[in-house]
Amino acid sequence: MSQAKSIYEYSVPNSTGDQQSLTAYEGKVLLIVNTASKCGFTPQYEGLQVLHDSYAERGLVIVALPCNQFGGQEPGSNAEVQEFCQMNYGLSFPVMGKIDVNGEGRHPLYSYLTTQAGGLFTDNIKWNFTKFLVDRKGQVVDRFASITKPADLAKSIEKLL
Repeated sequence: MSQAKSIYEYSVPNSTGDQQSLTAYEGKVLLIVNTASKCGFTPQYEGLQVLHDSYAERGLVIVALPCNQFGGQEPGSNAEVQEFCQMNYGLSFPVMGKIDVNGEGRHPLYSYLTTQAGGLFTDNIKWNFTKFLVDRKGQVVDRFASITKPADLAKSIEKLL
């Protein structure tokens, strides 16, 4: 079990593989999403960008964490993921390096996130585009399933801004 007090105790790989401390986002509202380029939910990138455009100036940061654990739907390199996101969605929020969100290789951030906001039947991440909403103090406030459209998160985000 994680003894961390907030998400700021973690770092994740950025798109070049260097570690990015989440302290860079201290004081912001975060929406952390495990993503994939070849998933039925991939069009949610568009909705995530709309949320970013709507709320970034008020303190929202969306952090996309590509993951290839669900049906091999993110097979490309970090560079290929970045290119896909730019060419197809023009994303202007951070798309980090690939990580595992389940299993033995689960990134420690996801161990923390899932203990703070468990799932319906299991705490494991069930599929791509599971979303975690984190307040300005680095505390996990809510977890949303893959099927939850980004637009449906607006009210929850607004409460934290």
